[in-house]
This record gives sequence, structure tokens and C-alpha cells, in this order.
Amino acid sequence: MKPDILQLCPFMPTLEAALAERFTLHRWFEMADGEAFLASHGAAIRGVVTGGHLGLPPELGARLPGLEIVAINGVGYDKVDLTVAKARGYRVANTPDVLTEDVADLAIGLSISLLRQIVRGHDHVRTGQWPSGDLGLGRKVSRRRFGIFGLGRIGRAIARRLEAFDCPISYASRTRQDVPYTFHDTPLALASHCDALIVAAAATPDTRHIIDAPVLAALGANGVLVNVARGSLVDEAALVAALVSGQLGGAALDVFEDEPRVPRALWDMPNVVLTPHMASATHETRADMARLLLANLDAHFSGQPLPAAVV
Repeated sequence: MKPDILQLCPFMPTLEAALAERFTLHRWFEMADGEAFLASHGAAIRGVVTGGHLGLPPELGARLPGLEIVAINGVGYDKVDLTVAKARGYRVANTPDVLTEDVADLAIGLSISLLRQIVRGHDHVRTGQWPSGDLGLGRKVSRRRFGIFGLGRIGRAIARRLEAFDCPISYASRTRQDVPYTFHDTPLALASHCDALIVAAAATPDTRHIIDAPVLAALGANGVLVNVARGSLVDEAALVAALVSGQLGGAALDVFEDEPRVPRALWDMPNVVLTPHMASATHETRADMARLLLANLDAHFSGQPLPAAVV
């Protein structure tokens, strides 16, 4: 008998085909009557496959008494209650490392797009405005003071890329690291010493809204914020207020507090670049993520150690 797996969100067709070949797959996001399914099949579910943006809603997890593993197609596991997982004895696995390069690349791309006004320039040409006048000046990327909040795998990859632009780099992290960058012990201190702040830390209860109004004020009217981590790290209401008032110079955001809903006020701001949580969205990386997700599931159901265990 194939193990029963509950799939919470859509994946690439190749990944879905591989899951369907290995397991009895139940597609939660397509069910018209989830309550009826849980009543009849909830006890049979041994695994959940999900995205980092979704995790495992606690009310759903509570209805799966036979759950053995939650396999996340992504690096973030902030939306899975690890305390509950440990107490109930089910495993949690993710797909780290394989998406580091893509997320770092997008952080640099967003920074350049914002500072050099690439998106605005694109619109200026495509909407026929260029014959009526030039776009106006952007801001230099090279030698700009960059700060990185969160110097884990992704943060370090971002820093290595910024070195090529001769940028002075500083960081704030839980601990001081053996790196050639300037350490600050809080995001506020970091923001006070940089012109562009890139958020690359993990989402935890301690980091919720850690990029708040004082941090944004410290960045200042010529400073910019770039977020490729999780929307919860930034106080979105404070960010909108800082941008509207001119207290903050600009923002480039790939993640938001209530995805896919993005504050309407951000849509038309000329000093804002928005992308739809696409940092890992390349063919190559999604294929690597799929392989690691499958490897986690295969290892669990064959009694082997998980390649990428969280708990």
C-alpha cells in the first residue's frame, strides 16, 4: 500500500507526477468539502507536502492523528509549529541550500532595479514617455553602504555578490561571525550605518516586525529597504507610512505579510519595486527543490535519516 499524502498547494507538474507515482496523493487545495475528507480519510494521512509560505495550519494538523512527516518545498518552516511536531513525534523537513544562489541573485537584482530605476525606466519607454523627457536620475549601486540583516547561508551569498560592487558591507545577526564585514548587534544600529538594508533573516517570533518604524527612520530619506526573507519581519504598516511621508527613500519587496495580498498603497509608488515571492522561482532551482523534497519523503518512508531534517 502506498502511504497516503496530503498535498496542500500546487507544485510543478513533474513534482506532482513523482508524488503521485510514489504515494496515494490527496490534493487538499482542490477539495470542495475538506471537512468530509478529514472525517473519512484524516486518520489515514501519514505525510503532508506543502510550501514554506503555507506550512501546516494548526487546525488542519490537529485533524491528522497519523501524521509522520511534513515535507516543505522551501527553506522557511516558520509556519509549522515545531513544538507541536516534537510533542506529537512527526518529522519536519525542508529544502535548504539549493535555493541560496537564486535568492541571493534576486536580492541583488531587486537592489539594482530599485536604485537604478530599471522598472521605472522600462515603463518610461514602453508607455511612450521618453520623447517627452528623460526619466530622471537614480542612485549608484557600487560602493554604496549595504547592511544585511541575517548572515546565514543566503545572507553570506548576498554579501559575496556585493563584494564585486566594492560595497562596504555590514551585518546584524544573532552572533558575531568570522567574516570581513562590520558587525552591529541590532537592526537599528545596522540601519544607522548603511544606505541599503537587505533583510535575509529567518522568520521567528523574535523577528516579527523587527524592521519597525525606528529602523526605517534610521535608514532615512535616502535609504532603501530590500526584503527577500519573510513579510513578517517588516512592520508593513510602518513601511507604507515611511514611504508615503518620504521618511524612507524606497523599497524592493519579494515578500509580504499577507501574501498574495499586497497593500494597495504600494502598487503605484515610483520608488517601490514589487515581485510575487519569486526568489526561488527558476527552472533549475525548483527542480533541485523537488528532488530534495522527494528525497526527504523517500528517506522517511524507508526508515533512513532525512537529508534535510528540521526536527
